Amino acid sequence: MDRQIEKKYWTPQRLVLIALLVAFVLFLAWMLFLRDKSSRYIVSRNQLTIAEVTKDKFQEFIPIDGIVLPRTTIYIDAIMGGNVQEVYVEDGAMLRKGDKILKLVNTNLELSYMEQETRIFEAINNLQNTRIALEQNKFTRQRETILVQKDIEKLEVQFERQCQLYADGLISDEAFEQAERDFRYGRKQLQIALELQKLDSVSTLSRYRQIELSMDRMYDNLNLLRESLGNLYVKAPADGQLSSFSIEVGQTANAGEHLGQIDVPDGFKLRAGIDERYISRVNTGQEVSYAFGGENYDLYIQKIYSDVASGMFQADLLFKGDYPSHIKRGQTLQLRLKFSSETDALIIPRGGFFQQTGGNWIYVLDPTESFATRRNIAINRQNTLHYEVANGLEPGEKVIISSYESFGNRDKIVFKD
Repeated sequence: MDRQIEKKYWTPQRLVLIALLVAFVLFLAWMLFLRDKSSRYIVSRNQLTIAEVTKDKFQEFIPIDGIVLPRTTIYIDAIMGGNVQEVYVEDGAMLRKGDKILKLVNTNLELSYMEQETRIFEAINNLQNTRIALEQNKFTRQRETILVQKDIEKLEVQFERQCQLYADGLISDEAFEQAERDFRYGRKQLQIALELQKLDSVSTLSRYRQIELSMDRMYDNLNLLRESLGNLYVKAPADGQLSSFSIEVGQTANAGEHLGQIDVPDGFKLRAGIDERYISRVNTGQEVSYAFGGENYDLYIQKIYSDVASGMFQADLLFKGDYPSHIKRGQTLQLRLKFSSETDALIIPRGGFFQQTGGNWIYVLDPTESFATRRNIAINRQNTLHYEVANGLEPGEKVIISSYESFGNRDKIVFKD
């Protein structure tokens, strides 16, 4: 007899369908609530540069190049213009003060000198003639006074004789009075002659002084003319080495033209070009360092040139102590211009990441070092080797410091090996 077979509720098909439905619900929940939604970029760790955050000494500085120059340089300019007739030395020669370097020829100057010299000599001769005339006048006055004194002596003898004769009643009153008048007249003449001689003496002394002053001035002008003519010989202004000298015979040198320079052997200085962005932070006395062969040499800024050209301004630097024995004139040295002293700071090495982030964020490795996540940070100062981290990182953490150009704006960097 036939038996009715009951149909099973939990059939394999239904179980599979329920399992798929549960799996879909779980997947949907994971997608909505549990999945890591951050964007990621998968890259080989070998393609990255990873550095550790450390706490160490930090000093803010910038690299600059300094050209070695003589500490003291004296420029040689043509005081008088002319044509180069002779060159006595060559560039690089060691000279003593006053050594001849070259000779110029200036015909117009020489003719002008001869004309002025002639006029000065004529003026000197005229002054000398005036002085001789004053001497002659002095002796003339003296002679006139002597003659008057002689006449007075005769009149005095005659008057005394007339007084005796008058007393004896041998001459008339008229004759005595006449003798008395002649004697008084002669004495007045002598008094006038002495006054004139005194006046001429005072006037002569004054004119003598004027003549001497005028003659001294004439001789000074004559010496100045000779000195000007002597400037056609260009001479070394000090002991030292002649440099930047390239004058040839026959060349024309204009008055004031730069001909060369004397490098005084009293040491060296450095002239450095500094970016104009730092002009407000650079001051005289500021410290600069130079390292060579394991030795550090300290310098300081002696002078700042405020003129800016091609985005750079110049500064002169001097060594605080002995300068390195290996440096030579014209050599370029790499220096560090310091903006601060050494301080303890949290630092990371410089890297290409700064170009993309501006120092505002960085990728920090997870402790497992299998991936790195983006983290906001703040960078304060920097030098050519390190960045100073103000906040956002801790010592011992590792960060990616190579370029982020290929990462886009991903939140996580996953390492595939």
